[in-house]
Amino acid sequence: MAATFESKQKINIMKPIKLSTICAFAALLIITGAFLANSSFASKSKQSVAGDGFAVLELFTSEGCSSCPPADELLARIQQEAGNKPVYVLAYHVDYWNRQGWKDVFSNALFSKRQYQYSRQFTGQVYTPQVIVNGKAEFVGSDENAANSAIKSALNTPVAQDIVLKSDLSAGKIKIDYQLKSKANGDQLLLAVVEKHAVSKVTKGENEGRTLHHAQIVRNLYTFDLKTGDSGSAQIDLPVAFNATDWEIVGFLQNADTGVISAVGRATLSNAGHNQ
Repeated sequence: MAATFESKQKINIMKPIKLSTICAFAALLIITGAFLANSSFASKSKQSVAGDGFAVLELFTSEGCSSCPPADELLARIQQEAGNKPVYVLAYHVDYWNRQGWKDVFSNALFSKRQYQYSRQFTGQVYTPQVIVNGKAEFVGSDENAANSAIKSALNTPVAQDIVLKSDLSAGKIKIDYQLKSKANGDQLLLAVVEKHAVSKVTKGENEGRTLHHAQIVRNLYTFDLKTGDSGSAQIDLPVAFNATDWEIVGFLQNADTGVISAVGRATLSNAGHNQ
């Protein structure tokens, strides 16, 4: 339409315009364009994180698996870069690699069992490193593109449930009070005792001679059956080394049948540590 409109205009002979005027006008156009572009970008950015969702990334890993260190590093970086975003990394060290020559000191048969339970949803796939997001999707733990895509999708998925966790530490135990946005409807409450950082020197197995750095290591996982209430409390034991700086408690609601996670939160620690 612009070409048609221009063809109908009369040709006018205009007086010369000063160069300074042209430059000033061009500068004004550039500034205006930049403002509009930034406004558009800001609008798109807000839209991209408009959801009130969350992302729980469960990594199944092992010190005996040579493919696992890249996944450990990726998930550690994701946790570090998440900032205040509702992104939660939980690293479960499985025990079925222990028979390959190196016993992972963080391994637990409970975590292997959890992965096998998930395999009913994901066509029988049990491998390391595997990441499962919100109990809904899975991918190879070292696949950064898949991780970024899954996190973006999860954060932009609206949620109907919410959970607030408060705790009271004393003498090797912790009491967790929980408050839900709506009734639990039979979901289970899972409390993960998480050590934020650890380093291991591996002397046998596929990673022999390597020094491995771990993040968000789940040291224990407790499950509580909830009925229909929207609040309550639970008490769990803590490792001797537990402190509020190097450890944390992550709690989440999960459907026992579908595996879908509907809410997650970190416990607010009322004490600086616990009495040993």
